[in-house]
Amino acid sequence: MSTEAPAGSPAPASLSASHPLAAPSALPYQLPPFAEITPELVREALLAGMAEQRAEVAALVADPAEPTFDNTVLALERSGQLLARAERVFHNMTSAVSSDRIREIEREVAPLAAVHDDALRLDPALFARVDAVHARRRDVGLDEESVRLIERYHLDFVLAGAGLDDAGRTRLSELNQRLAELSTTFDQNLQAATEAAAVVVEDVAALDGLSEGEVAAAAGAAAERGRAGAHLLTLVLPSGQPALAKLRSRELRRRLYEASVTRASSGEHDNGPIAAEMAHLRAVRARLLGFDTHADLIAADQTAKTSAAVDALLGELVGPALANARAEAEVLRELAGADGVELAAWDWAFYSERVRAERYAVDSAALRPWFELDRVLVDGVFRAAELLYGYTFRPRPDLVGYHPDTRVWEVFGADGEPVGLYLGDYFAREGKRGGAWMSSFVTQSTLLDTRPVVFNNLNVNRPAASQPTLLTLSEVTTLFHEFGHALHGLFSAVTYPRFSGTSVSRDFVEYPSQVNEMWALWPEVLTHYATHVETGEPLPVETVQAIEAASLWGEGFATLEYLAATLLDQAWHRLDADTLVDDPQAFEAAALAAAGVAFDLVPPRYRTTYFQHVFAGGYSAGYYSYIWSEVLDADTVEWFKENGGLRRDNGDVFRSRLLARGGSVDSLAAFRAVRGRDADTAPLLRRRGLSPAA
Repeated sequence: MSTEAPAGSPAPASLSASHPLAAPSALPYQLPPFAEITPELVREALLAGMAEQRAEVAALVADPAEPTFDNTVLALERSGQLLARAERVFHNMTSAVSSDRIREIEREVAPLAAVHDDALRLDPALFARVDAVHARRRDVGLDEESVRLIERYHLDFVLAGAGLDDAGRTRLSELNQRLAELSTTFDQNLQAATEAAAVVVEDVAALDGLSEGEVAAAAGAAAERGRAGAHLLTLVLPSGQPALAKLRSRELRRRLYEASVTRASSGEHDNGPIAAEMAHLRAVRARLLGFDTHADLIAADQTAKTSAAVDALLGELVGPALANARAEAEVLRELAGADGVELAAWDWAFYSERVRAERYAVDSAALRPWFELDRVLVDGVFRAAELLYGYTFRPRPDLVGYHPDTRVWEVFGADGEPVGLYLGDYFAREGKRGGAWMSSFVTQSTLLDTRPVVFNNLNVNRPAASQPTLLTLSEVTTLFHEFGHALHGLFSAVTYPRFSGTSVSRDFVEYPSQVNEMWALWPEVLTHYATHVETGEPLPVETVQAIEAASLWGEGFATLEYLAATLLDQAWHRLDADTLVDDPQAFEAAALAAAGVAFDLVPPRYRTTYFQHVFAGGYSAGYYSYIWSEVLDADTVEWFKENGGLRRDNGDVFRSRLLARGGSVDSLAAFRAVRGRDADTAPLLRRRGLSPAA
């Protein structure tokens, strides 16, 4: 293997000892020294890290000794630690604190990283050593986690194309490099288009329906962009925008909706042609690797295993979901008609909220004073973790995060032993991508003697100065969800970093976080955090009962918008290698119609041009994983309820048998170790109102 730098990049010198990323951080738990880190220093570390790992692997390949677990697979697992440190910091920069310079570096580095990855995965000499170790994996007395590590690396190499001939490897590397460039462009286009699509409101009267705090936040957002005196409605990532449920101005609802669903679909930031080229190149790559489609390639390394299994689950849901959505639409049409309005997509959320208020006595906007961010986080999210798992969270104001919004907590286990760090970054801002997510700066590993440093990002609108941060019920659920991912990382107890925390199959990774959502409305948790921000009064019992009674209202919409996005993802990635779409919007419309989910009143949760998950994230042909994971989640929620709910012994079982194991065991085997059997779809169907027993 060559140790030269990839073509087009300057050959990096070794980092000086004073470089903040040259060695593991001396801060607690190896928290990166953010105060010392600049984009330029991260760029240096990325380039040096690639060179260092190539040198490490070159030495591994040149070893004249017979390939063994220690000198091949374990050596490979230990390699690239500088690169890993730099990548984790840089990925956070690009998503949470982006700037023009960071985007320039991203465009430079993305294709170089693709070349670097291929230099490792497509090295025939390296694969020959891994293959030799794999052939003898059961004969040399290794423990099960070590055997699984060998199998994992071997499958990685096979699916990456290590078995191709020279011409095939060259072609594959070209495809990967181009896809890396396109993915970066898609992501940067989307961020720019989303910021540009924010709706400017000159007349404050048009904001009727929003709270005082929301109006003030819109004024603040406008002022930040040089529009003092106006108001700005910024966009979140999905098609549906929270303000659509509240704005009484139908014209403003229309403007906001259209700004959302047309993002990045024309002009200089048009992502349509980029998505089409990416889908085509993925199909070409899949054929090169011996698969009919990209979807088949992806499924082969998931718990689903085949596209047919994905189709079977989705097919079970489409008909009932569409029927439920149409039934909901009839209710909404009647309400809208009484106002002289012909129901349109931008009216759905507004009239749906009226149904909640009139039929179920639930006013979502009126709930917000009971959901103050810190109360939800400390007295809700953290408290649930303490009750269920015995873990506690202590503020560390002495530790500096990557942005002034970031807060740091030290985490302690049930016996008081230190576990790691949890960072929270909850506010939307310019330079931060939409959505909510969890990631890690340091992953747990006994091999490397590291403990986890994990973080959550949300995009809550910042309140006006001196005002409390009030969440919607949906944002409360999102906070519990993302914290479920954080717990998956914090509970990790594995040997190898390859298996740490959330390093599981894509269609399994959402499962633990979805389970954690159940505690948001659990009485022992809810009564502790849901107190009125001004009066201190608890959320009335009858309101909680109304929320639960209303839980099935809107499931038709929610399931259909999700399925539409999932089936759109599948359509793009079921294309064969001979097809290149020339009209992405026409393709999208035809795909939704063919899948039976085309309904003008319910747009896909993500349309093609802002479908970040699949064109700039890790979910290509994998967006189905949310519903796939929800099958496991719904069944596990029933297990908790059958066994007494929020009890330490239940938490200990779920933590030790599943969450702590990460990717070190088969994912479905870990599920069976908790549930005692394979998953049943019936709980999911009942939850979503898709079965007669719902």
